[in-house]
Amino acid sequence: MNAVKCYQLIFIFLFSSCLAFGQSKYKIITGAEQIDQLLPLLQNKAVAMMVNQTSVIGQTHLVDSLLRLKVNIKKILTVEHGFRGNADAGENVNDAIDAATGLTMVSIYGSKEKQKPTTEQLSDVDVVIFDMQDVGVRFFTYISSMQYLMEACAENGKKVIVLDRPNPNGAHVDGPVLNPDQKSFVGMNPIPILHGMTVGEMAQMINGEGWLGAGKKCDLHVLAMKNYDHKKKYSLLIKPSPNLPNDHAIALYPSTCLLEGTVISVGRGTRTPFEILGHPSLKNQPFHFKPESIDGMAKNPPFENKLCYGLDLRSKSANGLTLEYLIKMYREYPDKEKFFIPYFDKLAGNKTLKEQIKQGLSEEDIKDTWRKELSQFKAKRKKYLLYD
Repeated sequence: MNAVKCYQLIFIFLFSSCLAFGQSKYKIITGAEQIDQLLPLLQNKAVAMMVNQTSVIGQTHLVDSLLRLKVNIKKILTVEHGFRGNADAGENVNDAIDAATGLTMVSIYGSKEKQKPTTEQLSDVDVVIFDMQDVGVRFFTYISSMQYLMEACAENGKKVIVLDRPNPNGAHVDGPVLNPDQKSFVGMNPIPILHGMTVGEMAQMINGEGWLGAGKKCDLHVLAMKNYDHKKKYSLLIKPSPNLPNDHAIALYPSTCLLEGTVISVGRGTRTPFEILGHPSLKNQPFHFKPESIDGMAKNPPFENKLCYGLDLRSKSANGLTLEYLIKMYREYPDKEKFFIPYFDKLAGNKTLKEQIKQGLSEEDIKDTWRKELSQFKAKRKKYLLYD
């Protein structure tokens, strides 16, 4: 990008003024909204962007804004759910050309070999921007993609700029801390299910704790938010993934996603995933639903076109992590030996939680077994917080 021309400066000024107009000093200003801070970091740089449908400034996508400002964007790195956010969970994302911008979209989601950008994919760029709306839960995979990006950039001498966004579950730090033997793409580091950090804070922790391995450090710049703290409520205007359609589902997600490690349906194939739970065999439950294939949300969901009976959580308060629904579904399910599937341990982050449920421990007793490691994590976390 050449020196910013006069008309570009006028655009930035008008853009910033529009953002500020009518906003109180308490409105959260995301990293992406601070164009005046971002542009100098991109001057005369070739840029790649790890972004998706949530990477917006108001109603405008960040990519469109930067292209308008003549930023030299070389490619888009696409992760789970794709650039436009319409790929189902776990669905392979392919390389393509974005019809709206003509930019090359390079998939780094699918097989294990694809999850980390290659030297070749980074060879023509100087800096990579990461800007995606996370939900603050260990098994939501955007932070795993960010870590692989940081690792690849550390190995290839590229800079990473993280444009920070709020954590809608940021007021909570809870859950078992992941054991190393359960490391996977849905949990790469020793953090709890609810870590209470933004992606910017998490990037600093990944760097600071040496989680990139082999002594590697990423050249990292976090463009922090303004007027944010972890307790501030934040409503997501754009769903962060196809099956997290609203704030209530996002708040329930830390608790109900654990059921994806069981035979229970979490409502994929309905308009209210993660807000309803059920199984065809639980006919003693009064609530029922029928999963169906829904374009842009769920293709061939579990128990497609079969009635599932279970729990309707749409009117339940959701605040942090509860094991109530997991315990209830286990108690109700008739064939307890088949209730858990191997994936459960990856989501839980250990092999212990499954056994504690089987033994009939109460939620309070189970949470007591987390407290020591959780306290240690909280102490470590403090070093990397930007907003507390």
